[in-house]
Amino acid sequence: TQPPKLCSVGDCNQGTGVYQRHGYIYSSLAGYVMRKNEGEEVTGINSRFAKVHILYVGSTPLKDRFRGTIRKEDVRESEKDKVDIYKSFRPGDIVLAKVISLGDVQSTYLLTTAENELGVVVAHSEAGAQMIPISWREMQCPQTNAKEFRKVARVQPEYLEA
Repeated sequence: TQPPKLCSVGDCNQGTGVYQRHGYIYSSLAGYVMRKNEGEEVTGINSRFAKVHILYVGSTPLKDRFRGTIRKEDVRESEKDKVDIYKSFRPGDIVLAKVISLGDVQSTYLLTTAENELGVVVAHSEAGAQMIPISWREMQCPQTNAKEFRKVARVQPEYLEA
């Protein structure tokens, strides 16, 4: 029998334990896929800012999708002129941030990660594995040992789920 068809390639991002064939993703092992635009936080990046979807306020999930922007100057507290957005966030990262103001006329919120406790809390490597923080500015893939730059959050206990 053929392994279960999980979804079309256009609807999902391929994770581990799955493979593509004829435009669909199939399970080859116990694996996972992530539906596009579900659970993503960082959605787009350029040299000046990162666009995000706000998913939670505190521990309360939001029913409607709200958009936010993290500007280059709001990534960290010091050496703001040396911040490289591409070395701070990547699309798909889950970020812990604070709202600093209502942004432009497009109804986006301006967010900051300029505290040690704020920044990337979940990131996946190119291999699809959840990365492990190894410093305030790097995460590492546990499968390939590849290192990637991020603005890593020093997560406080009140933000961790039991």
